[in-house]
Amino acid sequence: MRKTWAALLAASLAAAPLAAVPLTSTPAAAADSAGAVLVPTPPMGWNDWNAFGCDVDEQLVEQTADKLVSAGLRAAGYQYVNIDDCWMGKARDAAGRLVPDPVKFPHGITGVAAYVHAKGLKLGIYESAGTLTCAGFPGSLGHEQQDADSFASWGVDYLKYDNCYNQGIPSQQRYRAMADALTKAGRPIVYSLCNWGLDSVWTWGGSVGQLWRTTGDIDASFGRMLDIFHANAKLADAAGPGGWNDPDMLEVGNGMTATEDRAHFSLWAEMAAPLIAGTDLRKASADTLAIYGNTEVIAVDQDRLGKQGRPVSMAAGLDVLAKPLADGSVAVTLFNENPQPTVISTTAAAVGLPQAKGYLLRDLWEHTDGETAGAISSTVPGHGAVMYRVTPTDHPGGHHPDLVLDTKVPDLTPGGSATVTTAFANNGAQSANDVVLGLDVPAGWTAAPLSETRVGHVPAGGHAEAAFRVTAPAKLPTPITRATLTGTATAHGPGGPQSVTAPTPVVLAAPVQAPYRTFTDTTAVFGSQDGTFSIDGAGADLYYDVDQYSTVYRPGAEHDGSTTVVKLTAQAPTSDWAKAGIMVRNNITEPGRSTGYLILAEAPGKGYVLQWDSDGDGKLDSNSAPANQGSGSASYPSWLKLVRDGSTYTGYCSTDGTTWTKVGQATLPGVAALQDVGLFTTSHSAGTSGEADFTGFTQS
Repeated sequence: MRKTWAALLAASLAAAPLAAVPLTSTPAAAADSAGAVLVPTPPMGWNDWNAFGCDVDEQLVEQTADKLVSAGLRAAGYQYVNIDDCWMGKARDAAGRLVPDPVKFPHGITGVAAYVHAKGLKLGIYESAGTLTCAGFPGSLGHEQQDADSFASWGVDYLKYDNCYNQGIPSQQRYRAMADALTKAGRPIVYSLCNWGLDSVWTWGGSVGQLWRTTGDIDASFGRMLDIFHANAKLADAAGPGGWNDPDMLEVGNGMTATEDRAHFSLWAEMAAPLIAGTDLRKASADTLAIYGNTEVIAVDQDRLGKQGRPVSMAAGLDVLAKPLADGSVAVTLFNENPQPTVISTTAAAVGLPQAKGYLLRDLWEHTDGETAGAISSTVPGHGAVMYRVTPTDHPGGHHPDLVLDTKVPDLTPGGSATVTTAFANNGAQSANDVVLGLDVPAGWTAAPLSETRVGHVPAGGHAEAAFRVTAPAKLPTPITRATLTGTATAHGPGGPQSVTAPTPVVLAAPVQAPYRTFTDTTAVFGSQDGTFSIDGAGADLYYDVDQYSTVYRPGAEHDGSTTVVKLTAQAPTSDWAKAGIMVRNNITEPGRSTGYLILAEAPGKGYVLQWDSDGDGKLDSNSAPANQGSGSASYPSWLKLVRDGSTYTGYCSTDGTTWTKVGQATLPGVAALQDVGLFTTSHSAGTSGEADFTGFTQS
């Protein structure tokens, strides 16, 4: 559940312990047998928490069940429609039973279960192995049998059992108590242990339930997804038919890029993880539904052999994982943790395949076939993944040879030139003939060959390369301009004519000029041209102990009586709480330390906020609106105005630049006579950048 780890641990230990829950053992064989029947492959379904938090009700659950059917996801294997926290009333009834919230669930859980079951789906519910749930509703600690009986009588098919307010009672004791209660309740219910990966749950979870969380909560950021992947990838020995490592729900469709979403889904499938969608499927884009519905990738996750994929190599952010499949093939995922595309390579032998005359490569995202003599490689996009199903064959020659192309682009500046190369490799068991290499550039760019581009014959295992002199335009259409240089290759061979491309994204930025300076404590690109400023920056957050931002600023320009105005023309919606706007502090290059700190910002999902450091410790801790809220609704363009009177600051917003609405006012401690003032952005999504564009930056 979404709380800070400090809050979760405090909550789990809160209050005096109850009488100890009896430690009754569920025999491992019994639990394993139940798991093999209930979840011979990892469970698939949907859960409301990632997208809705506490805003769950009967209508949402039933509409999602409808969408699972109409979008073809039920047919693809998604079974469970899972209700998370906040479904119940704040108190038990006179008999001690849990009571569904009558406003949210007017027909009770029984009614929802009947609706879901009628759709050919199954219903999941949530509780916690503590005195309260993570959102403060009645927990199941000490009420295990009573609650398990309720779940069974309501028609529940799946229980997610959290870890909040656990009174310090050992995990195994609490989780086994509910396991025993579910067994006695007499209804088959999948039991999901959500103890946040504590107490090495993967070493005992299989004797208690059918899946167990191996980490803390995920969020919709590439950085957090990456952390969880690293933790879960080590635990392959613990997973198998009937019991699964659970690296948390999927964030596909919740704010990462489409490339990152595909990588996320690929990795979870490769790791034989439960595939529990965590987005609003009712409003999901066609691209998002296509990721969730990729049956070839799902088949890897659901393979009956039940092996979790293992790392073959993980070095410099270039990862290879291999998952043996029941038909003798191996699912191979090439994952690029880095922001720029690069070639990732392995071999059939390295991923555990036997020696053969050749190997069939099935690309599970492109849905294309090729052949290799043994090399497995691809140019993998930044933050992306390529996924193959690799099968030995003694009769190569029926498909195109696997051709790999890599476009190498050095750093470029506006008006600058550089040598770009296209490197071609024939991994096939047969030769490639009539090979021609090329390079496509956008309008306004020039590319001239520096070497022969008609290569001709490239034998199996052979390589070729061509070089081009590329010149970028001097005048950019925007301060930060994104372009794509695409290497191309055509060839003839078994299977007929063939073409491959290798697009490489390029970012050009018009340099920021004095008197303005730039600063970031995360990753960022800055651009300035004709009075317009652009900042493309990452940043996990900008509040409390996290202080990650990128800024274009003027040192020492903020003073008593000054008024700062800027027009925010666009902002990437990397998160509801992504922020962009005006920042002042004594020293803008000292995040987490410098005092006199305040921001006036717009957030895509929250509107406008004034936030400041109220106690002089160099960290934002106060908000002009109630907790986790802003004022108004975000719109673009918007104008922001900050007025300083001594150590008091007043922030305003406008949608037309003339009519101003007060956002908030704050008096700060430790304000210097002269402060730095600048434009800033933070993506509120670790590892994922988002651009904000500004114009009309004036300071008087």
